[in-house]
Amino acid sequence: MGYKEENYLNLSKSLIKNFEKRNFEGYYCSSRDEALELALSLIPKGAGITHGGSQSIKEIGLLDAVKNGNYTYLDRGLAKSYPEKRDFLAKAVLSHTLIMGTNAITMSGELVNIDGIGNRVALLCFGPEQVIIIAGINKIVANVDAAIFRTQNVAAPVNAIRLSRKTPCYDTGHCGNCHSEDCLCCDIVVTRHSDIPGRIKIILVGENLGY
Repeated sequence: MGYKEENYLNLSKSLIKNFEKRNFEGYYCSSRDEALELALSLIPKGAGITHGGSQSIKEIGLLDAVKNGNYTYLDRGLAKSYPEKRDFLAKAVLSHTLIMGTNAITMSGELVNIDGIGNRVALLCFGPEQVIIIAGINKIVANVDAAIFRTQNVAAPVNAIRLSRKTPCYDTGHCGNCHSEDCLCCDIVVTRHSDIPGRIKIILVGENLGY
């Protein structure tokens, strides 16, 4: 084990203790392959699964695995119009498992997520029986203020380019605190505690994942 890898392991141990105080379940995997194996072990065969917009779940192969596995997969990508998205959300609330990434994790164990339409954070807050979050080591920040800054100035500009959203951050590479029609930052949600113990499961990965 190298110096960085040992530090990631030590950091994860500290975070997992803080997760436990918040009724979250925390895990650490040194690689994306290990994280994929663990995530799949937490999902019963035949379970209904949906997902939030996340590069991290794609990068470890989790999204492809649930699409092609023995699960009832609810594809958010099929919902195009606003009425279709509302219908999707109504169905997704009753799914067994939500798989997603997170925009940032604070050192004290809070999850910070920023959404455009808000369907991802809605399901994180309420609905699916369990939520499995895949988070690279790059998502860890000092506190909530740092988490919001990271999301708006690191993740959002890249997402604006990926999604072809006409926002100030698309052009400048940093947050413009906009109210544009294509705004990606409509909802800022801090998840500080889970009312249901163990519903939220966080798999920390000792690699950089997502934006």
